[in-house]
Amino acid sequence: MSESRATTATPGPPADGPRENPPLLEVRGVTKTFGSGRRRLTALDGVDLRIGRGQTLGLVGESGCGKSTLARVLLGLERPDEGTVRFDGTDPFALRGKELLAWRRRVQMVFQDPFASLNARMSAADLIGEPWGTHRDVVPGAKAREKRIRELLSLVGLRESDAHRYPNEFSGGQRQRIGIARALALNPDLIVCDEPVSALDLSVQAQVLNVLSELRTRLGVTYVFISHDLSVVRYISDRVTVMYLGKVIEQGDTENVFERPQHPYTAALMSAAPVLKPTRDARHQEIHLQGEIPSPFDIPSGCRFRTRCWRAEDLCATRTPPPVVRETEDAAEPHTALCHFPLEAGSAWV
Repeated sequence: MSESRATTATPGPPADGPRENPPLLEVRGVTKTFGSGRRRLTALDGVDLRIGRGQTLGLVGESGCGKSTLARVLLGLERPDEGTVRFDGTDPFALRGKELLAWRRRVQMVFQDPFASLNARMSAADLIGEPWGTHRDVVPGAKAREKRIRELLSLVGLRESDAHRYPNEFSGGQRQRIGIARALALNPDLIVCDEPVSALDLSVQAQVLNVLSELRTRLGVTYVFISHDLSVVRYISDRVTVMYLGKVIEQGDTENVFERPQHPYTAALMSAAPVLKPTRDARHQEIHLQGEIPSPFDIPSGCRFRTRCWRAEDLCATRTPPPVVRETEDAAEPHTALCHFPLEAGSAWV
């Protein structure tokens, strides 16, 4: 895995340049704030990312970093203050009426809590078919819908006879499978998964993750996968985006980010991830960050991570770090980070 040296890019979208296949989703310079005056919170600050068709993008970061707000923007539930969102070349926020309704079919969600996201008074069949009440032309006719419900149940590893059972009759993993089947009912291109296995036992997590992976292979669906569990993200994701206080601070192919992080914050996250074969290598020694996460109402000047960074220097307090690009021969996309003093590939993290 040979690599070229890291270079400092000019400010702007860090993953720019010609590519063979246009992305399914592209976000450029998206900013989202809440409140006003001194109580103005910047939830997203100049976010750039892109997702290719059939890819899984893992979205990681501590609580409050902006992951959920970004998910709401991708779903069209929050309008960005600045920046652009392009879904298959179209700006979803410019759509109205039937065009907007048609777009909403293409983007669906799997929720975190399978116990709270399903109506206890509805059967599995009713839950899966619920989206067709709004999008009536997707599967027209009662017989066609009954057939499609059976197909979806089978697709997520449930029995056809489960169609008439209620949520309280299923385990947590089975409920999440119903949630996945409901998300698939409209034949979406993109599914946003918000911590979809965090409420499940480890063995059940593996089953649900395998279902998601198999569906991607069979249907070509694209995922945005939000999780705090780095082992889960590493297992399911093609690319990883790391966020800190509303900013994307590193992104790249999964193995490059996990094995050769550039940003100290990413290195700290990865050092805390469990490894199957612990070694004395400094890269596998856990990094304990000092101090608390700064308030999103009072983001530090310069590099927003500098107050907790062991590599910070005076420059970090006065200048916002530019994107640094590490080109890799074995990756389809550049590996980028926002850091004045990025970690060298293969070097110790501490």
